Amino acid sequence: MSEKVRRMFADIADDYDRVNTILSFGVHHGWRTKTVQMSGAKKGDRVLDCATGTGDLAIEFKNAVGEEGYVLGTDFCKEMIEHAPDKAQKNGLEIDFEVADAMDLPYDDNSFTIASIAFGIRNVDDPVQALKEMGRVVKPGGRVAVLEFGQPKGLMKYPYELYSQHIMPAVGGWLSGNREAYTYLPKSSAKFPAGDHFLALMDHANCFAKRSFKKLTGGIAYIYVGTVQ
Repeated sequence: MSEKVRRMFADIADDYDRVNTILSFGVHHGWRTKTVQMSGAKKGDRVLDCATGTGDLAIEFKNAVGEEGYVLGTDFCKEMIEHAPDKAQKNGLEIDFEVADAMDLPYDDNSFTIASIAFGIRNVDDPVQALKEMGRVVKPGGRVAVLEFGQPKGLMKYPYELYSQHIMPAVGGWLSGNREAYTYLPKSSAKFPAGDHFLALMDHANCFAKRSFKKLTGGIAYIYVGTVQ
């Protein structure tokens, strides 16, 4: 993982949830709920949530898998993940959290039913390696679910570019005190493969029997689901 990216997330960790909710108008919560639904998570499943950040997606999964299920959230940034346990406890949920690198997961093969990553795979140095690692720790027939930003086309294209390239850095920088972080985030999204191009990365990982995607909010975000072979 890039040390520069890790330091950036560490710097904005305390304001991350508040700023995200303001900048996304709360829509990102619905995207996470849809990701859990598309993953097919059910009671009793074991879930690994990579790049869990402050734990939002891990919490969504824990609600889906119930007390009989297990959820482990990991992140490469200690300062981000430090906020997650309290958030889980406030929701009355038991979730484990650990610092770990998505490209080198310290877990045994076939340990989980589902592995997920939300708004994190574009930040790893090698997305294909991260996909391979998630596929490795998931049992055959299990699923890898990825939620990531995309690039809207058509009518959404120009308003979104204006918002992400100019308004988001200004507002995010003002709220967090780190304009560089909220300039990096939309720029990294604009460059990252989306749609069929991301499916090609999943093919390169060579661990999925099938894969598909769903476009969200006109292509601002995508959910990708791969079934591990």
